[in-house]
Amino acid sequence: MKYQKTYTASASNIDRKWYVVDAEGMVLGRLASQVAAILRGKHKATFTPNIDTGDYVIIVNADKIKLTGNKVDQKEYKRYSGYTGGLKITSYKDMMEKHPERIVEHAVVGMLPHNKLGRQMAKKLRVVVGPDHNHEAQMPEKLELK
Repeated sequence: MKYQKTYTASASNIDRKWYVVDAEGMVLGRLASQVAAILRGKHKATFTPNIDTGDYVIIVNADKIKLTGNKVDQKEYKRYSGYTGGLKITSYKDMMEKHPERIVEHAVVGMLPHNKLGRQMAKKLRVVVGPDHNHEAQMPEKLELK
């Protein structure tokens, strides 16, 4: 009886690409889920769950992202210092005025695995507020997301 061997990617034979995604007019959650799949490498035939096989993603125009429903008024970002009374709450509107790139980063990283591998994948994400980025030397391909 012959068994077919399962392919397992190794760090030495991973081919990484750079992609640019224009976030203008896109819905935050839909963009984040598709970008997280690319960072994870699920779009490749060589996907291996325990190895980072994903590609680099540059998201431009992060300040022109959209939300659906009443989330613009209701969404809040919470962080906790660990001390008594150390809960800080920031509204979506305040975050959009001060740091719009953090909104997209927070959404994408929240859809990656919450372990060492997920932190390694998150390092391949670059979010830019305007239409220009400084990664032209990597020759990124434009990626159209739905």
